[in-house]
Amino acid sequence: MPEVWVPVVAQHLTGGKQRVRVAGSTVHQVVDSLESAYPGMKALLCEGAEIMPGIAVIIDGEVTNTGMLARVQEESEVHFLPAIGGGTA
Repeated sequence: MPEVWVPVVAQHLTGGKQRVRVAGSTVHQVVDSLESAYPGMKALLCEGAEIMPGIAVIIDGEVTNTGMLARVQEESEVHFLPAIGGGTA
């Protein structure tokens, strides 16, 4: 099962766990599994049926732009992080 690194703001839902393993072969399935195991998680990560704007999904060290449709492998590491933006050149 993929390992999800739980955002600090959501760790109160996991009993303080920083990482949890949940079933899923897509981000959508992972989010649904998180919600089943830790009610309230989906509201922190999603807006409607999509990942909330301002949250980046990182799978195995790579930022994905496909949101809920992104594929996740059995041994993947998934992070939901506040997106970093801004700055000037």
